[in-house]
Amino acid sequence: MQFTSEQRLDDGVLEREFTLGEIPGILWTPTSASAPAPLILIGHPGGLHRMYPRLAARARHCAADGFAAATIELPGSGDRPRSAAAEQARADLRRALEAGEPVSDEIVDRLILPLVEKAVPEWQAVLDALLSLPEIGGPVGYSGGVIAIGVRLAVVEPRISAAVLFAGSFVPHTMFEEARQVTIPLHVLLQWDDEGNDRQAALDLFDAFGSKEKTLHANMGGHTGVPQFEGVAAARFFTRHLS
Repeated sequence: MQFTSEQRLDDGVLEREFTLGEIPGILWTPTSASAPAPLILIGHPGGLHRMYPRLAARARHCAADGFAAATIELPGSGDRPRSAAAEQARADLRRALEAGEPVSDEIVDRLILPLVEKAVPEWQAVLDALLSLPEIGGPVGYSGGVIAIGVRLAVVEPRISAAVLFAGSFVPHTMFEEARQVTIPLHVLLQWDDEGNDRQAALDLFDAFGSKEKTLHANMGGHTGVPQFEGVAAARFFTRHLS
């Protein structure tokens, strides 16, 4: 892992951009921590620079609660090389949504499954590097982003102890079987009127999760209308399970 920039934010948070191979990312750590901080991995839908204001706000809230936070760019997003197959699948998805047509399983599989297959090992490699830093310790949480990536990480990565998942993206049917293998505590957000998400599929996915502790927070409103108080609820969830 190579740090490429560093700045101290005005609320006592150290922000460092890094690269790990071809993977760019950002790490935020509380400068007031007297011991290695627990870590929250912050997912997002892609476009690290475009998403930066929201990611930084989430990270600063994490730091205020004593957590380190890190995010990375998704494969095929931002300045990373594009995949022709993924671009075609994304175009087919947009065409179906604009026409008011159902999004076929075939389109969802072409768009999401290759992304999960590449993104999850990248998150694991970054997690290896982050946990080798003296200022970061366990346990580890995962928050937000493409829900299929969160599901896979919850199954294959034993270092992740709890997850906040946002049911705001399409999920291949094969992921429902993986959801049954998830056993960590889950806090799941669902926007009831999300125009780009299948509400029933989100409810079915929640039902499939094998976790003994899982909570669904459903709120009225579209994709970007998550109420501010949900951030407080998520912070309490992570404090309970990671502190």
